[in-house]
Amino acid sequence: MISFELIALYLNKADTDGDEELPWETLRYLIGEAMYGGRVFNDFDRRIVACYLDEFMGDFIFDTNQKFYFSKSGADYVVESHDNLEQYMDAIEQIPLFTSPNVFGLHANAEIIYFTNFARELWGSVLSMQTSDGGGDSAGGSKEDYIGTVAKDIQSKLPELFDVYNIKKKFEVPQPTQVVLLQELDRFNILLDVMVRSLADLQNALLGVIGMSESLEGLGNSLFNGFVPDMWKIKAPATSKQLVSWMEHFLRRYK
Repeated sequence: MISFELIALYLNKADTDGDEELPWETLRYLIGEAMYGGRVFNDFDRRIVACYLDEFMGDFIFDTNQKFYFSKSGADYVVESHDNLEQYMDAIEQIPLFTSPNVFGLHANAEIIYFTNFARELWGSVLSMQTSDGGGDSAGGSKEDYIGTVAKDIQSKLPELFDVYNIKKKFEVPQPTQVVLLQELDRFNILLDVMVRSLADLQNALLGVIGMSESLEGLGNSLFNGFVPDMWKIKAPATSKQLVSWMEHFLRRYK
C-alpha cells in the first residue's frame, strides 16, 4: 500500500510542477530497495526483486515506438493508454482474476505442484480437525486403543542400535566411503533412539503412567492419521511418504 501511495505522490507532484518526465529511477530504487528490499534479508532474494523491477519497471515502459507488455499468456498484460481514471479501472477489471504461471515466467508444472501441495495440506488439516478430540471410535475400538496397537506394532519391528564403536575398530584407516557409512550409522542410531523412547513414552502416557505432553499428543495423532511424526522427521532425511511406506523404507535402509 505504501508503494501505491509513493507512486501517487510522485505522479501528483509531477502533474502539479508540470514535469515532462517522472523520476522513474528514483521510484524504482525506493520501491525495490527501501519498501520491499528492506524486508528481504537474503542477498539472492534481493537480487531477484531487483531483477523483476528492472524487467517490469524499466525506462522502456515509456517507449512509444515499441509498446511494452508484461505477458501475452492467455491475456494481454500491457500498459494501457487511456484518457481518464475510469477507463483505466475498466481495463484493469478485464484482467483475468486467476493468472497462469507463464505470466510470472514459470513453467506450467509450477501450478500442478502448487495445487498438489495445497491439496495435501488441506487433507492433512481436515484429518487433524477430525481427530482433535479424544472421543470417537475407530476400527471397532477407541482412538487410544488404535494408537497403542500401532505403536506396539512399530516397536516390534524396530531393530537394535548399531554398535558403532566395534564397527569403527574394524577400520584401521577408514576410507572416504567408510567415513560416510560411519556418519550414517550415527545418524541412524539417533533416529532409532528417538523412535524407541517416544513410542515407550507414548504407551506410558496412554496408560496414565506419565502425563500426555503436547509432543506425545502430536505423535499419537500422527500414528492415528498414518503420518510420519514431526519428532521423527527432524531426525530423518526429508520425505513425503506416509507412515506405512516410510516404515518399509526405514527397514530397507537398515538392512
